[in-house]
Amino acid sequence: MFGVCLCVNVPLLFWLYVCESNVRDCVDADDDTEVDDSPIEQVRLTVSTTDDPTQPALTFRTWVIGLACCIVLAFVNQFFGYRTNPLTITAVSAQIVSLPIGKLMAATLPTTIYKVPFTKWSFTLNPGPFNLKEHALITIFASAGAGGVYAIYIVNVVKAFYHRSINPIAAFLLAITTQVNNFVLLNGKHLHFFSIFITNQKKL
Repeated sequence: MFGVCLCVNVPLLFWLYVCESNVRDCVDADDDTEVDDSPIEQVRLTVSTTDDPTQPALTFRTWVIGLACCIVLAFVNQFFGYRTNPLTITAVSAQIVSLPIGKLMAATLPTTIYKVPFTKWSFTLNPGPFNLKEHALITIFASAGAGGVYAIYIVNVVKAFYHRSINPIAAFLLAITTQVNNFVLLNGKHLHFFSIFITNQKKL
């Protein structure tokens, strides 16, 4: 279960990192662009319509708190999911708890910059105040763990009703393939293929 959550989160966060880099490279202030603001006054007063590309997102705090929330929620929800009255903890709980933890880490972690040997890369454990982007990514981590893996029900049925054992590697691959299926469908080439297939079927 933990491995499935990690395998789903890593490519997602890599994709977010690429998007963040592209945004930083392509930021262009255009005053003529229409602002897509919310019609609800309370949302307009609390949610900004602009983005600050200088705010770090994939920080040490994001990975530590996010992975911890993902693992804990995945274990707790799966463990208590077998009860007659299952106990479910949503990502909102992790979202509330992670805010003071992130601010505490921002106040206590050292700001020293560490350089990776033989490369131009460098990182710091504390890049600055805990920001909105880190909090949003931590919530995404928690949501990935809290949602569970539907393929686990297949393993449960095989063991509980058919009284047969399933190889752990096969069960792991089953869970991974069903979870990352959406990433495959997000590829433009695959979407184009499916659109052609559906169009041809309609013509038939």
